[in-house]
Amino acid sequence: MSGTHKKLGARHKARKRAVDFLFEAEARDLDPVDLATERADMSGKDESVAPVAPYTVTVVTGVAENLDRIDAVISSHLQDWTLERLPAVDRAILRIAVWELFHATDVPPVVAVDEAVELAKQLSTDDSPGFVNGVLGQVVLVAPQVRSAAAATSRRAEPGSDEPEDPRS
Repeated sequence: MSGTHKKLGARHKARKRAVDFLFEAEARDLDPVDLATERADMSGKDESVAPVAPYTVTVVTGVAENLDRIDAVISSHLQDWTLERLPAVDRAILRIAVWELFHATDVPPVVAVDEAVELAKQLSTDDSPGFVNGVLGQVVLVAPQVRSAAAATSRRAEPGSDEPEDPRS
């Protein structure tokens, strides 16, 4: 539990903004990628619009492109609950963390989980951090196989994708 608060840097802010965009897009029935891209464009032209970090757009795009698979993974780890019954903010947090666990090779799994728990503490109910941690604790067990399979089937030109994975580094 201790130590997470000192890591709330640029990536944390980018994840929080991604949660905001996913939440808003779902609430307003908008495409999250269009929303994030539009805000990023607007922030360059209008000082009253907060800047959008490139990682925010990367995360939102990654979640949107893999949404069905991400939701299936989350749903399979919910036991007696459904994805639709979760608070929308928890859905967004879990979607981002699962995307990072499966696709963000430069984000160690423990960081993806810790960040999700931290976001749940900041943005959701008192029960959410433990719930998010429990779900992701199960997902993290299958993440290495998913990453390996994804790496074998699709070599994308993403930052850090050529670096060897070492979960202990």
